[in-house]
Amino acid sequence: MFIVTSGTGHVGSAVAAALLDAGEPVTIVSRNPAKAKALKDRGATIASVDVHDVDGLRQVFRSGRRAFLLNPPADVASDTDVEERRTVTCLLEALDGSGLEKVVAESTMGARPGDRIGDLSVLYGFEQGLRRQAIRADIIRAGYYFSNWDAMAEPASRDGAITSMLPADLKLPMVAPEDIGRIAARFLREPPSGHDIHFVEGPERYSPRDVAAAFGVALGRDVDVKEVPRANWEDQFKALGFSPAAADAYARMTAATVDNPDYPDDPIRGSITLQAYIGNLARPRPGIPS
Repeated sequence: MFIVTSGTGHVGSAVAAALLDAGEPVTIVSRNPAKAKALKDRGATIASVDVHDVDGLRQVFRSGRRAFLLNPPADVASDTDVEERRTVTCLLEALDGSGLEKVVAESTMGARPGDRIGDLSVLYGFEQGLRRQAIRADIIRAGYYFSNWDAMAEPASRDGAITSMLPADLKLPMVAPEDIGRIAARFLREPPSGHDIHFVEGPERYSPRDVAAAFGVALGRDVDVKEVPRANWEDQFKALGFSPAAADAYARMTAATVDNPDYPDDPIRGSITLQAYIGNLARPRPGIPS
């Protein structure tokens, strides 16, 4: 049995789907079982457990041999740094006594030690915790998810523009969640080895301007990039509902990404292009001029 945490999110559901495609038995851990209906209909077992319930999560882990671990994103209205470090601790504690022989964990490209730099430091801490425990762990440092641009489909269609706090021409490793899912499923099915880090990104690197161009092709209209100046990053995050603490952490993470990129020369590359992903996401909408 394979256990998939955060199994109804973009990446977790992709991991579960890839395992089911391979004929493997899967248990999905989710706080919202209703969101897992499609995977349940395909044969997945659903475990309704909150990540904060360490004993409950450990019991689910004991029902399987291998697990995919993804630290769930905190509510942006909270202090995300504090909350996400807390859930990392819960995941690590649940591994103790779980009997698992191997885990595959989702991290992020550019993970590093630091002070309140969002996922970069939170997931670096997750990596270090996994290295300190006995279960074999493959760690995926993934590029920027294509799905982070999903919210831009409506403004691209309505206004002919997307908004980015990243510089418009900054090329970044980006990747489709479905590619991460297939690669993570492959690692889960392979024999346990060492505590290894794997860098995963799409077929090439893309900029926000490339994202706008992909929306333009999909929508059949010109789409521009509205670049948010660095001085306005925190205010922009707050306008999106982030708490002051979360806005500060996300602004620091954005600055670290822009100023100190740390990307590999030989990543594992997925096959899904940005254009293919955006093409499935965005379609011309009736009543909206192109």
